[in-house]
Amino acid sequence: MAHLNRRDLGLLVLRVGTGTVLAAHGTQKLLGWFGGGGVEGTAKAMEHMGFSPGRQSAVAAGLGEAGGGVFLALGLATPAAGAAAAGAMAGAVAVHAPAGFFAQSGGYEYPAFLGFTAAAIGLTGAGRYSLDHATGHRFDQQWTVALAFAVSALAAAGVLTKRSKAQAESS
Repeated sequence: MAHLNRRDLGLLVLRVGTGTVLAAHGTQKLLGWFGGGGVEGTAKAMEHMGFSPGRQSAVAAGLGEAGGGVFLALGLATPAAGAAAAGAMAGAVAVHAPAGFFAQSGGYEYPAFLGFTAAAIGLTGAGRYSLDHATGHRFDQQWTVALAFAVSALAAAGVLTKRSKAQAESS
């Protein structure tokens, strides 16, 4: 039996755990699973939180979480998956930031942790026990790391800037 690589095994556990949590949150937003509001309920919540238009914001957040989570868990297109999930979590951090850091007070501790973890996996790579490895890293090239994180950062910055301006105008 081949020697198991602990680093790759650790990445597998981290990917599957983080990806599953993200996918569950995203399916709450998209499909209403696990007590979520689905797109319509999430769209109303997004509008209330200052994200406009609400429906597109709900779909984008849901896809970033669910899609990013599933792809992280599978270890497929890992840089894009990590960047998408991290970008979605940036929006969640902005919503929770006024309540401070700790989750027990409604703070941003939990979405920040998920975002940093997703980003770290996207930057590190999925490891040997992944679909990226099985496909010869076809969807995990050096240039995709920079591109995925640049696009995600720009998109998150744009959305958060728009939200901030809208909130300032309504005050």
